[in-house]
Amino acid sequence: MSLPIRLGLFYSAIFVGTGASSPYMPVWFAYHGLNGAQIGLILSLPMLARMVTAPLLAVWADSFRLRRTALIFMSLGVAAAYAAMALPLGFAGWIVVWFAASSAFSTISPLTDVIVLKRASRDGFNYGWPRGIGSAAFIVANVALGALLAWNSPEIVLVWIVASAAIMALAARLLLPADPVHEDDAPSTARAAWSGLGELVRDPGFMTAAIAAGLIQSAHAFYYGFSTLAWKAQGIPESMTGVLWGVGVAAEIAFLWFCEPWRRRIGPRNLLVLGGVAAIVRWAALAFSPPLWMLFPLQTLHTLSYAATFLASLQLVERLSTPRNASAAQSINSALSGGVLAGLATMASGPLFDRFGAQGYLLMAAMCAAGLIGAVRLYSFKRLDPA
Repeated sequence: MSLPIRLGLFYSAIFVGTGASSPYMPVWFAYHGLNGAQIGLILSLPMLARMVTAPLLAVWADSFRLRRTALIFMSLGVAAAYAAMALPLGFAGWIVVWFAASSAFSTISPLTDVIVLKRASRDGFNYGWPRGIGSAAFIVANVALGALLAWNSPEIVLVWIVASAAIMALAARLLLPADPVHEDDAPSTARAAWSGLGELVRDPGFMTAAIAAGLIQSAHAFYYGFSTLAWKAQGIPESMTGVLWGVGVAAEIAFLWFCEPWRRRIGPRNLLVLGGVAAIVRWAALAFSPPLWMLFPLQTLHTLSYAATFLASLQLVERLSTPRNASAAQSINSALSGGVLAGLATMASGPLFDRFGAQGYLLMAAMCAAGLIGAVRLYSFKRLDPA
């Protein structure tokens, strides 16, 4: 089996879980009696802490000889934590367990990106191919679990994500290459790792790129946390929610697989600007609860609001980091886009949904406008100019 296929299958193991948890865990929490504000809080706390937990986990991951070792351990921990969610812990207990599971799970994807980006550069394949395979698994989870929910209790959501996390641990061992963390095959010292992390935080170009992309990507928070509930209130069933999410991710896959030449030609800064503009249009339109037929073209904007922004951020971060702090750079990038900024947006989304329903999307549009301003500022950093 070729390496891009193996890497794609590992991404699939990750996204078959996120494809279930992102749209449907709020349904599980609501089934167990939590309101919008409580759901927003429980989802947001691990995101808010990711500026601390993600670098810590990245530095810990770099202490191993092989990059896949940390991914195996984290996957096993995620499976155990998700399984503990089945206990009658109540709101306070679920906060603790979900925090542990989500903190580890959210770090697995950026650490995988480090492996795949390096291999794509060295072996000459398109990063979008394995990532797109993972996105296809996300669609499968969206549609399949949406259909299962039409006939089963929301408890099926938790069963699904526990099983997917266990598969992820096995896949990390069997599918990921035995790439060393350091080229000299010797672990770095903690002091050197933290020094590289400090260099990134003090770099204005890096931080501008990470924050701009983070604002645009974290504006998906209302969509991830409350689109299923908002559409349900509008009369759209959960089975159709899976289809709608699938349409967005299908457009993302087409972008990842077939737009590589255009993406390279346009460059990451232009790509980030396009992503910001598309996101503003998408969230502003969804705020007014458009009819079902209009949701389908709006969902295709996921190509730009998420996929283009994500790829732009990966490329910008890769250019603005060095081999010795690559893991930390991608973790900080992920910690902003899916961490503290997304956590604040998710925490705000709960009360917004409780009071305003779908109009909470307007705050997401405002966040994207701020991110767009940051994206435009990147044109002043000459080291990002094409060679």
